[in-house]
Amino acid sequence: MILTSKAAVVTGSTGGIGLAVARGLAKEGADVVLNGFGKPEEIEKARAGIAAEFGVRAIYSGADMSKPAEIAEMMAMAEKELGRIDVLVNNAGIQFVAPVEDFPVEKWDAILAINLSSAFHTIRAAVPGMKARGYGRIVNIASAHSIVASPYKSAYVAAKHGLLGMTKSVALEVAGQGITANCISPGYVWTPLVESQIPDTMKARGLTKEQVIEDVLLKAQPTKEFVTVEQVAAIVTFLCSDAAKQMTGANLSVDGGWTAQ
Repeated sequence: MILTSKAAVVTGSTGGIGLAVARGLAKEGADVVLNGFGKPEEIEKARAGIAAEFGVRAIYSGADMSKPAEIAEMMAMAEKELGRIDVLVNNAGIQFVAPVEDFPVEKWDAILAINLSSAFHTIRAAVPGMKARGYGRIVNIASAHSIVASPYKSAYVAAKHGLLGMTKSVALEVAGQGITANCISPGYVWTPLVESQIPDTMKARGLTKEQVIEDVLLKAQPTKEFVTVEQVAAIVTFLCSDAAKQMTGANLSVDGGWTAQ
């Protein structure tokens, strides 16, 4: 197991991509911090399940990723409870779909706070310990929208472009200190986040649910298949391995050929 005796923080990990990533890291021996919202009993089931199945420590933080003070508390708790943060996966994200002239200001602020600024706050807290130990893996879950744009998603596209830029900058700052920073940019993954944006897209474009799936979500992906959460998790695990030691500042597209067009 490549992550025995190491610890990981995965934001937005009570479901979807984040939970799959946390499970993948735990399978490789890492203690994990879960974070996110949801029903308490479902979160506890996920946490306890990881601990029991993989024989690792799994703890939970309900930190709101739009609030810097709560992020700082979560990172401090991880260091205290698990003794270290070796792997940081910034996955927390929200979405809202609307024409730019109708885009609610509060939605813009929330998307940038959670999808972009939260990664800054976690990274700045994790890097000192990573430098001291001479090892760190920072993985930011971006999106095909870190490379290309779609209409009605001005805030999300702005945040994901920014996340990629920040990843590259951080990678250069920590190069040579045993720390890597990379982005993974999935196309459409069938998660609650994707499912939840369908009604807004239906309204914005006057389409049925089936039309949104076929003509909007999968239109750009030549494979005509959704990416799976397990596929994304496997790439995170790979980036933590020695095989990826010289991969830093990269953006790994996992999008069924979307951005190759």
